[in-house]
Amino acid sequence: MNTQNRNSWRHKILSGRDRLSPAELAEKSGRITEGLFTLEETRAAHIFFIYLHFRSEVQTRDIVRRCLAEGKTVTVPLTLTNESRLLAVRITDPQNQLEPGYCTIPEPIPSLVPGSVLDPAKIEVVIVPGSVFDRFGGRLGYGGGYYDRFLDQEAANALRIGLAYELQLVDQVPLEPHDQLMDFVVTEKKIYDCRRLRHAPDRRVS
Repeated sequence: MNTQNRNSWRHKILSGRDRLSPAELAEKSGRITEGLFTLEETRAAHIFFIYLHFRSEVQTRDIVRRCLAEGKTVTVPLTLTNESRLLAVRITDPQNQLEPGYCTIPEPIPSLVPGSVLDPAKIEVVIVPGSVFDRFGGRLGYGGGYYDRFLDQEAANALRIGLAYELQLVDQVPLEPHDQLMDFVVTEKKIYDCRRLRHAPDRRVS
């Protein structure tokens, strides 16, 4: 599939996502958060890398707070644009340790970074944002490739969980070789175990 097709899908899906009201975003995100914590893999893990939402993304602040309340280690992304990569920075107090960063996305404050960077090889679960998903683990990000590189090169052994509203699912994402597959996709309606479904004979979302 070519770049034009991928960008067309991004535009179509993100336009639909942006039409959700604040109340709908909060309600659906709450359901997704509850679904995420029903996963045995989530409950058992101790070290997380969690994206911090912006605009109409699935909201993750409650996920961060819940993980911290349960004594889990929480790291969040710091975007290094010059290196086109993400750093995993540990936070313990999201109220005071975050500020608008790359593209106004919340990121760790500079004073926190020197002593709080975690080796990504230690991460057990990565909570992944995206624009378009399918139930077989296919994902399109926003075009920068940051998460694909992070998952492929730095947190290769971590469980990958994509969060999405059901409206972000399509029959089949137009993938390219560098695109990293998800192990689970959690929506407000269902949890897709992509490790199992990607081998199913019917690769379509019903």
